[in-house]
Amino acid sequence: MEDRLQMANGLIPQKIVSVHLQDSALKELEDQATSKPAHALQPSPDPAADPEPEPEPDTGRMECPGDGAPGSEPAQEGDRGEGCLELCHLHLSSCHECLELENSTIESVKFASAENIPDLPYDPSGGVEGVAEATRPESEGRRANITGKAPNILIYVGSDSQEALDRFQQVRSVLADCVGPDSYTLYLLSGESARRDPWTDNCLLLVLATRGSVPKDLHQKFMAYLSQGGKVLGLSSSFTFAGFQVTSKDALRETVQDLVFSRADRSQVKLSVLSSGCVYEEGPGERLGLGGLQGHLENEDKDRLIVQVPFGTHGGEAVLCQVHLELPPTSPVVQAEDFDLLKSSNVQRYEVLKEILTTLGLSCDIGQVPALTPLHLLVAAEEIRDPLLQWLGKQAGPGGVIKSSKLSLQFVASCTSEVEVTPAALPVVTDTTAFSSEHFSLEIYRQHLQTQRLGKVVLFAEVASTTMDLLDGLMFEMPQEMGLIAIAVRQTQGKGRGRNAWLSPVGCAPCTLLVRVPLRSPLGQRIPFVQHLMSLAVVEAVRSLPGYQDINLRVKWPNDIYYSDLMKIGGVLVNSTLMEETFYILIGCGFNVTNSNPTICINDLILAYNREHGAGLEPLRPDCLIARAVTTLERLIDRFQDGGPNAVLPLYYRYWAHSAQQVRLGSAEGPKAWIVGLDDSGFLQVDREDGQVVTVHPDGNSFDMLRNLIVPKSQ
Repeated sequence: MEDRLQMANGLIPQKIVSVHLQDSALKELEDQATSKPAHALQPSPDPAADPEPEPEPDTGRMECPGDGAPGSEPAQEGDRGEGCLELCHLHLSSCHECLELENSTIESVKFASAENIPDLPYDPSGGVEGVAEATRPESEGRRANITGKAPNILIYVGSDSQEALDRFQQVRSVLADCVGPDSYTLYLLSGESARRDPWTDNCLLLVLATRGSVPKDLHQKFMAYLSQGGKVLGLSSSFTFAGFQVTSKDALRETVQDLVFSRADRSQVKLSVLSSGCVYEEGPGERLGLGGLQGHLENEDKDRLIVQVPFGTHGGEAVLCQVHLELPPTSPVVQAEDFDLLKSSNVQRYEVLKEILTTLGLSCDIGQVPALTPLHLLVAAEEIRDPLLQWLGKQAGPGGVIKSSKLSLQFVASCTSEVEVTPAALPVVTDTTAFSSEHFSLEIYRQHLQTQRLGKVVLFAEVASTTMDLLDGLMFEMPQEMGLIAIAVRQTQGKGRGRNAWLSPVGCAPCTLLVRVPLRSPLGQRIPFVQHLMSLAVVEAVRSLPGYQDINLRVKWPNDIYYSDLMKIGGVLVNSTLMEETFYILIGCGFNVTNSNPTICINDLILAYNREHGAGLEPLRPDCLIARAVTTLERLIDRFQDGGPNAVLPLYYRYWAHSAQQVRLGSAEGPKAWIVGLDDSGFLQVDREDGQVVTVHPDGNSFDMLRNLIVPKSQ
C-alpha cells in the first residue's frame, strides 16, 4: 500500500483481511465498544474538503472521518452490515483519494497505488441528460439515437406459433425497409423473454403486433416501459390504454378503406389501406391528451384507426394503429380486386409508417446496403512479404485458391470490377502497389503497430460480410510470426454476442485478430480473460495517448467498451479453437471512432472534452487505433503470461465502470449484491448481503450480461 494508509498513533497497516466473526466474538466487541468508544483522528482543515461519503459498514472497511466533524456516525439501523462496528479508523493521507477508494472495494483497493487510483468512481445516479447534445458534432445534424440505449427495435407477436413467427417476419421486413441498416437492429421479443430479461433498458422502440390479447402481466410490463419514457408502436394489436378501447367492426375486417392521416405538422395524406376490422373508441376512465398523429376513415362515423398517445412524465408515448401498415399489397389476405387500390397507395403507406417511426424518435434515413469488395493482402513489415508469398504459393491449390468450411479465398495479382464477390468466394489482391483507401492508411497503421507477432499480415476490405470469417482458411497454418488480422471499413453482417447483430457503419473500426495461446500457460488456463484484455487494450490505446488520458472511455464486464457507464461505444467477440496444445483464438472487435450513429463515438468524446476544457485534441482515426489496440493487446498478453491476472488487473480496475456497483442476482427483484472484482478465471465476484463473496455467471440473456446474474450451484 506504499505507506499511504495510516491508523491512529501512526500505525501503518500491512494488509486488509475480511473476517467472519462468530456471534460470541461480535457480542464481546460490541461490549468493548460500548464501554470504550473508538477515538477518530481529527481531520485537517480544508476549505475545499470533499463531502462525507455515505456510510457502508463492513468488517474490512476503510474509514475516513467526516470533514468538519469530530468522528463518524455509527451505522444506522437497517444499513447493510448491521451489527458491524467501527473499532479503528483507517485514514488515507488525502481525504479526496479516500473518498474515491471508499466507493471501490477491498478487492480493488489491494491494487491501488499512486499511479492507478480510480479517478472516476461509479456514480449510480449518472444519466444521459445533455450528453448527446454536448457530444454531437455540429456537422452531423440530428442523431439517430440520443437516448444512450442500445439501438434495438423489439417486436412482440404473442405466441410462438408459426402464424405468429410469420407475422414477425412481415413486421420485421417492413420496418427494415424504413430504418437505416446501420442504425438499428430488429429482434423478436418472446413472452418468456419479456417476462424474464432486462429488455426495457435496451429498447428504443417496442412494436406490439400480436392479434391476440396481451396477458395482464405483460401489459403491466409494457406500461412500465412507457412510464419510463419508452416508445411503443401498436400494429393491429389489442394493446391499448389511457381511456381508449378497441372495438370490433366486422364490416371493416380485412377490407380496403380510405384513410385520412394527419401528420405532426397537421398536413394530411389520403390513401387506401387494409383495415384490421377494429377501431379505437373512447372508453370509461381518464383519457389522456392526444398527439398530433391521427388517422380516421372517410366514412360517416369517421372511425379512428390511428392515435398518438403521450404517457407519463418522462416522454413515453405510443402510436396505436388498426391499419395493416405491415402488410404489402401482395399479402395473401388481400383480395385480388383490392390489389390495384393498395398498390397505388403503397408509397403513401411507407410515408405514413416513416412519419410514425420518426415521431417515435427513429431515423428513417436509409442508405443502400453496399456491395462486397475484394480483399487486399497487406503487410505491416516489408521483410515478411516474400516469405508470406512463398508460403501462400505452397498452400494454395489450383488457381491460387485456399478453401475452408466457410469460404474460399482466391489469391490474384489484380482484380477487375467484373469479378464476382460473394460471402463464400472472395478474391484477394496480392499486388499492393496501386492500393489506396479513403478510410484506411497502411502507412498510419504501420507507424502505430509496434508488435513482435500480432497484426503483421492484413486482409483488408472496404466492405465485408463479417471479418470473423475472413481468417478461417488461414488461421491454423500460417506461421505465428505472420500474425493475421482482418480489417474492414464496413460490415454487412457484423456479428455480436450470441445471435445478436453488430451494426458496422463507416468509422466503427471492425476487425478480427488471430492470437495463439499455449494451453499450458497462465492465459491458456484462463481463456475468459482474453475478452477482458482486448476491451482493456482498446481503452488503453486511446487513454495512453498524451493528452487523451481523461477521455472517459471505460471497460464494462465482460466484453464492452463504454463512454463512462452510460453508452456503449464498442464490443469484443471471442471464438477459440483448441488444437493439440494450442488455442487458436479469433478476437472480433468493433468500436465507434468517427461514426456518431447509432450511439456515440470516440471523436464525439474528444470534441466534448475540447469544448469543456478549451483543449485542442485532434480527432482519431480507425487505422491508428486498431494498430495501437493490437500493440497494447500483445503487451498485455505478455504481461499476463509472466505474472498472471494480478499483472493486468490494476490497469483493468483503473478503467472499469463497476467500482462498488450494485447488481441483482437471479432477477430484477432478486437479492442485492455489490461487485468487488474478477475471480481467477475472469468471472465477476460480488459481495452478497450476507457478507459472502461469490462468483457469478451471466444467465444467458442477450440484452445485458450484468442483469440477472446467477450463482453457480457448485458454490
